[in-house]
Amino acid sequence: MRVDKDKCKGCGLCEEVCPLEVIKVIEKKANIEGGCVECKACLRVCPNEALIPEAKEEHPKCEACPIMCRIPESAYGACKRYFNEKGKIIRKGRTYTYEEIVKIIKYEKDPVIEEPIITGIGVGTTYPDFRPSPLIVSALKEGVEVITAVTEAPLSYSALNIKIDTDFYIGSEGKRVFVRRKGKRVIGHVCTEQYGSKIISIGGVNILTSKDGLFAAKVMLELLQGKKVIMEVEDGPQLEICIGEAPIINGVQEELMRVGCGSATIGLFAPYMLKLANEIIILDGHITGLFSEHPAAKYLGKERSGIYIKGDKSTEGRYFLPKGKGWGGTNIENPLEVISSIDHDKVKEGMTLLITETTGRRFAFFRFKNGKFEEEQPPPSVIRFLEFLRENCEKSRVSAVFIGGIGGSARGGVTKNPIKLTNAVHEGKVTITIGGIKPFIFPGGGINFIVDVTKMKKDSVYMAPTPSFIIPIEYTMRKETFEEIGGHIEVIKKLNEILKQNVN
Repeated sequence: MRVDKDKCKGCGLCEEVCPLEVIKVIEKKANIEGGCVECKACLRVCPNEALIPEAKEEHPKCEACPIMCRIPESAYGACKRYFNEKGKIIRKGRTYTYEEIVKIIKYEKDPVIEEPIITGIGVGTTYPDFRPSPLIVSALKEGVEVITAVTEAPLSYSALNIKIDTDFYIGSEGKRVFVRRKGKRVIGHVCTEQYGSKIISIGGVNILTSKDGLFAAKVMLELLQGKKVIMEVEDGPQLEICIGEAPIINGVQEELMRVGCGSATIGLFAPYMLKLANEIIILDGHITGLFSEHPAAKYLGKERSGIYIKGDKSTEGRYFLPKGKGWGGTNIENPLEVISSIDHDKVKEGMTLLITETTGRRFAFFRFKNGKFEEEQPPPSVIRFLEFLRENCEKSRVSAVFIGGIGGSARGGVTKNPIKLTNAVHEGKVTITIGGIKPFIFPGGGINFIVDVTKMKKDSVYMAPTPSFIIPIEYTMRKETFEEIGGHIEVIKKLNEILKQNVN
């Protein structure tokens, strides 16, 4: 990479993003030191076009990712994983066994406490919380005495994160989500987009404690009960969602979840795509793929077509387009609008072009005639490929995780020393389950968890109009751990005693 000193204003953006820290701003001008690998991160952020690529082909190219670093000898690439050792690109580092990693992270996994003896479903609530849990049960597992303390704990602060499998654009991060319940009620917000999905959050502390808190809680309960809820996104579409079913967005039922982004689609199916058309564009709001420029196509010997497309170029054959209501969640309404320019020395009469979404839901086939691309019926080979593409897509559906915290007063039902319980959970000495389902426990302070609600027994979550959600919780540990944390030893009951009383 070379700096045009006349254009450089010394803003320092290139220095900020350089992954190898080889760019320094000196006397208000960028200077590139030795070790540049041509990753082009600086090129993407420079507002003055002051950086000029100068690929040093004497350095070997790393092909581990789309960046394609040119790594000087005895230096690392941009990711600091791959290394040029005497002209050969190698992965610098070694593999680790599971036993080594366990020692590094100092987490004890104890098989005898992985599963609870009983669940907290139906046991009742302890309130005030300093009293022992409704049931603290003892049983032998592999000759070890194991304790499970269970309760149905009221959680004042919780949320549902809803994952909606769709390429439809539903709005930018932070946009509010409403339901109409005797007025327009704020129940959540748009979080982000993930791979092939949109994520919205319903509830949370700030929403549940607001004037619309009870409405948000009711919507959360309806979703947990498997009911369909109609909601609206601020400046966005109407959503009809039911956990486990396909979403309906502005009256259109989504059918398929993408097989991958536009670039991944090319990476997966390049051999199938090679002879379908002279050029293929995969329109996608995450990464739009241009086939003939993509490394996968180059690997197969495909020559550059002479078609150039709009968007912010990430790496070869990969482009970021603005989000919108068009094809693949982009702002492209007419597929040919994605073309920015054509090299007429390469684009000749009869050249073919396929433009499709990642799911193959919308597609168009064109042939270059009389100086422009004209749409025509795709040949059978293209139809077969699009069917194959759709076969490799999963069915679109709505899923959800419940997020809550049991690092508060709920611990009082287990122990007289709550901090000892918290520490034992993070050390792996106590296993938390939610209605028998093992959640993910957040690191850091407290006991915050995420659990997949589709795995939980239906109707095992209740709501009190504080608002709070009552969920079944199990704390399972060895008896010696229970004693160490100051557990309620005096109320332990044997499992067979509990089972005799369990007549329902």
